[in-house]
Amino acid sequence: MLTAFARAFKTPDLRKKLLFTFGIIVIYRLGAHIPVPGVNYENVQICVNQAQQGNNNLLGLVNMFSGGALLQITIFALGIMPYITASIILQLLTVVIPRLEALKKEGQTGQAKITQYTRYLTVALAILQGTGLVATAKSGALFTGCTVGTQIVHNPTIFTIIVMVITMTAGTALVMWLGELVTDRGIGNGMSILMFISIAAGFPGSLWAIKESGKLAKGWIEFGTVILIGFVMVALVVFVEQAQRRIPVQYAKRMIGRRSYGGTSTYIPLKVNQAGVIPVIFASSLLYIPILIVQFAGNANTGWSAWIQQHMVDGKPIHTVVYFFLIVFFAFFYVAISFNPEEVADNMKKYGGFIPGIRAGRPTAEYLSYVLNRITWPGSLYLGLIALVPTMALAGFGGANQNFPFGGTSILIIVGVGLETVKQIESQLQQRNYEGFLR
Repeated sequence: MLTAFARAFKTPDLRKKLLFTFGIIVIYRLGAHIPVPGVNYENVQICVNQAQQGNNNLLGLVNMFSGGALLQITIFALGIMPYITASIILQLLTVVIPRLEALKKEGQTGQAKITQYTRYLTVALAILQGTGLVATAKSGALFTGCTVGTQIVHNPTIFTIIVMVITMTAGTALVMWLGELVTDRGIGNGMSILMFISIAAGFPGSLWAIKESGKLAKGWIEFGTVILIGFVMVALVVFVEQAQRRIPVQYAKRMIGRRSYGGTSTYIPLKVNQAGVIPVIFASSLLYIPILIVQFAGNANTGWSAWIQQHMVDGKPIHTVVYFFLIVFFAFFYVAISFNPEEVADNMKKYGGFIPGIRAGRPTAEYLSYVLNRITWPGSLYLGLIALVPTMALAGFGGANQNFPFGGTSILIIVGVGLETVKQIESQLQQRNYEGFLR
C-alpha cells in the first residue's frame, strides 16, 4: 500500500491532482477556524466547553458535517449541509416535477441545469439556516447550560445580524465552489471529500475526551475498547457496503448491415445498502423538528413540550424505537424513488437485453422489484443498527455519546468516501500499468 502511494506521487499528473486536493483541504480547514464578524470568540469557547449537545441530534449532525465549525460560529459554520439538503430536495423533486424529470433524461445538458438549480437552492437554504443559527446564538439557545450563552453576539443590531448571515452564506458558497474544484481538478468527488475531512477532523478530540472521562486505568481501557469497536464497525460497514446482488443480463445478437452487435453478458449490481446514508439524515432531521418547536415555544415545562423533552431525546426508549423504524421506512422510501424497476426493464427490452429465465417487459420489472425488496430489508435493518451505536455507547460509557466518534452516520460516510477515492486512484494507477492498492 505504501508503495502504491509512492508510485501515485511519482506520476506527474496524478501527483498534481493529489497536491491540489490537499491544498483545498487546507483552505477548508483554515476557514473552519475563522470566526464570523460580530461574535464574541472568548464566550463561544467557554460555551463550547460547557455545552451538552447530546440531546440535540440534528445540531450535532450539522456540527459533524461542518467539522466542528457550527458551534464555533465560523465563516464555514454551515459547512456543506445546505448543499447536501439541496441535493436531496432536487433528487426528490425530480420524481414529482415532470420538468425536472425531463431535464434528467436530457443527459449532460439537463444535468448541468439541475446542478445550477442545486446551487441556487443551496444559497437560499444557507440564508435560511444562517438566519436561524444567528437567532439561536443571539438568544443563547445554541448552547444548553452555558453561563454566558446570551453574550455570544457583541452588538445584536440588524446590521450585525445581516453581516453575520451574509458572511456564513458566502462561506457556504465558497465551500460549494471548493468542492466543485476538487471534482474537476482533483481526486474523488469534491463534496464527499470535504464531508470526509469534516468528520475525520473531530475524531482525535472525541477519542481523547473518552480517554479523559474514563475511570478504568486512567481511561485507557475505555479508550482501547472504543478503538476496538471502531475497527469492528469499519469491517462490518466495508463488508455490507461492498455487498451486492448481481442480476445476470444477456443481450441478444443483432445484425446491422454486415456487422453483428450484442451477444454479450453483463449484470445489474443491486447493493444491499442501496440508499446509503440518506435514511439516517432524513430520520435525524424529522426527529429534530419536535425539539426545535419546543425550543421556540418558550413554555417547555408543561404539557406536550415536557413530554417531548422527557421522551424524544437521545438515549430514551421511545426516541430509539421511533428513530430505528424511521430509518427502515426511509430506506425503503429512498430506494423506491431512486431505482425504478419498470424503467430498467424498458431499457433492457429496448436494447435487446433479458434476464435468463425471465421474460422481457413486465415480468422483468416484477422480478427486479421482488429482488430489490428482499435485499432492502437486511440493508435497512443494518442501517438502523449502525445508527444506534451512539445510543449503545451512551449506555456503555456513562453518557459520553456526544463524544463517541464511531457513530453510524460518520462511519458510513468515511468508509464510503474512502472506498470510492481509493478506487479512483487505483484505476488511474492501473491505466499506467502500475500495481494498485489491492493485490
